[in-house]
Amino acid sequence: MTTLSVVIPAYNEEDGIAEIANRVLSIRPDLRTVGVNDLELLVVDDGSSDKTVEIAESIDGVTLIQHPKNKGYGGALKTGFSQARGELIGFLDADGTYPPEYFPQLCKEALNGSDLVIGSRMAGADSQMPLTRRVGNFFFANLLSILGRRRITDSASGMRVFKKTLLERIYPLPDGLNLTPVMSTRAVHEQVAMTEIPIPYSERLGASKLSVVHDGRLFLESMVWTAMTYNPVRIFGLIGVGSVGLSLLILAGLVIARLGGNTTLGDLGVASVFVALVAAVIGISTFALGVTFNYLVTIFHKQPVRQGLFGKPVFKTPLNHQFGWMGLVSFLIGLGIGIFSLVSGISNQGIERLWLYLVGSAMAILVGVQLMINWILLRVLEDLGRREVMAKEDIAGYA
Repeated sequence: MTTLSVVIPAYNEEDGIAEIANRVLSIRPDLRTVGVNDLELLVVDDGSSDKTVEIAESIDGVTLIQHPKNKGYGGALKTGFSQARGELIGFLDADGTYPPEYFPQLCKEALNGSDLVIGSRMAGADSQMPLTRRVGNFFFANLLSILGRRRITDSASGMRVFKKTLLERIYPLPDGLNLTPVMSTRAVHEQVAMTEIPIPYSERLGASKLSVVHDGRLFLESMVWTAMTYNPVRIFGLIGVGSVGLSLLILAGLVIARLGGNTTLGDLGVASVFVALVAAVIGISTFALGVTFNYLVTIFHKQPVRQGLFGKPVFKTPLNHQFGWMGLVSFLIGLGIGIFSLVSGISNQGIERLWLYLVGSAMAILVGVQLMINWILLRVLEDLGRREVMAKEDIAGYA
């Protein structure tokens, strides 16, 4: 016997709570057709100052839970999750924007093997979502798709069904409106079996509580920080690869210009050299930092690195294992160019003409030292991570 517990967080929703609650209660027959035998409806009042409590209490079939003080959207949902008795838990907003009539479809997917089923407002169904929010949701969904290497169309949907057993894998979750994007981010990185079902979206009843600027910043910050706790090299690595790519592109342009007979840099050339040098150093340092953080995450989770920059190895031997000799080569080349330039310039009293070579020498030396330092650090972290995993396996073997 399968039970669906639907949680509705409500804060000053006297205009819409009765309608949405009755619509949820009316789907019982449709739930039975997909194998859900019972429905529990939990309305979590989050410290409302209007008639939300009185209205919810008057509806037969509603279990009312009250917060003495406002804890936030996520706080209300988590209270409902903790008191839900169903094997499946669903939730939606109290403002009438999400269609509870689609819960049977979401439950069907959950019963067919999905651990998390998201009602997507961005997957093709009719939507009355304001343009600014549509653009924002498009941005956040694509950001998560990039960070998690998995196509997501609606990372912040407020209508979902999930198996109760999933909670231990995706907690902790925040108390604010950013609960849904954080849940999506954790689910993607935990490699949860997810499905998106297109749903229509309606205009809300009453004024919106969402601030495009404030909550948009909160969504961005929470998604990035959550992704960092799983796979930091995905973020730092993309930044590093982009910076090094920019540096190489500028360098190629300067070489082509030189071969074309342009022997003077000019203002644009000097600026280009500056950007290339800074981008190269930042790129190498950022990439190495991301790899380092991944090993720290590995030690914390006590399991091998399961993410990575591209999700699967690009090189037969991991690139970070090459940092030692790459750094040494870069250091020696930089040192050689520097010594040659200094000796040649001083002996010919024309060192001012060799400033570009000296700058390049300094960059190569700095990059080389950075790579060698990170190679040593990563060797230590890799060894510590391997010890943690082996100790865990040994304990499990003797248990």
